[in-house]
Amino acid sequence: MGTAPFSLLRMLADGRFHSGERLGRALGLSRAGVWNLIRRIEALGLRVFKVRGRGYRLAEALDLFKLDALAAGLKKVSPELRVEVLDECPSTNTVLAQRAAAGAPHGTVLACEHQSAGRGRRGHSWVSAVGGSLVFSILWRFPRGAGALGGLSLAVAVGAAKALERLGTHGVGVKWPNDLYCEGRKLGGILIESSGDILGPSAVIVGVGINVRLGTRTRERIGAPATDIASHSKTVPSRTDVLVAALESIAGVLARFSREGFAPFREEWLQRHAWKGRRVALSQAGRRVAEGKVVGVAEDGALMLDSIGGIERFHSGELSLRPG
Repeated sequence: MGTAPFSLLRMLADGRFHSGERLGRALGLSRAGVWNLIRRIEALGLRVFKVRGRGYRLAEALDLFKLDALAAGLKKVSPELRVEVLDECPSTNTVLAQRAAAGAPHGTVLACEHQSAGRGRRGHSWVSAVGGSLVFSILWRFPRGAGALGGLSLAVAVGAAKALERLGTHGVGVKWPNDLYCEGRKLGGILIESSGDILGPSAVIVGVGINVRLGTRTRERIGAPATDIASHSKTVPSRTDVLVAALESIAGVLARFSREGFAPFREEWLQRHAWKGRRVALSQAGRRVAEGKVVGVAEDGALMLDSIGGIERFHSGELSLRPG
């Protein structure tokens, strides 16, 4: 999907009828060319109504990024960030990592309207919807090596949660090591990928995915229990507003983390701890390595698990709830 389909999609985003003839004139296309773009838009999972004599309209209005508002908002809150919005890419983390290797500057941000092959931790996929999800990545360069970045995903989760709370999303919790939850369902996730020397410096790509407004089809594609901002807010903010708020909060977190590490964020993380006291199993590389009750996290971000052998600490792994 390139810029031509999204040029058409932006014209249809208001949810009103637009005649094929006028769309064609605006885009410099024949009616057949417009029809081909409509089919490509439908391939994104969007429903388009076609009515003879009236033209085309989306089944519902679409919340695409407002680039002018985005630039104005970021200029006020985070002037050091350099933000680019792509129509489509496989993964914002993948593309930004390539740019980082080529020398992209600190503070580069890449957001995307349609992420076709989003990635989560440990090879999992991240499902997103055009106009209904928010996906972006930030390049942050640290003077220290990757070994000194323990707890970074937890600190970023705190920053994202605070941004959503300020926008009116109720009950945002965090799950070790990288998830945002609301009422037992996943609201968002964080993917941290780093490169550089052991002792530093290091370049870190911070990928963030947040569900803003999920339709039935997207929930079915996700499979696991998921939720969105719309389900926990009286007024649903635009994706542009969510991006500005998240970038402001997370940039502040990254700057402080660079100076002080995870320790100053630990208490705020614990206040939002979604699985505190829950019985869980911890797996590493697909093999269960421990089971017990979650106590919390240490000052370096390590999981503290009360197991049969006492309090154990783990720096990596995947948690799943267990009965009891």
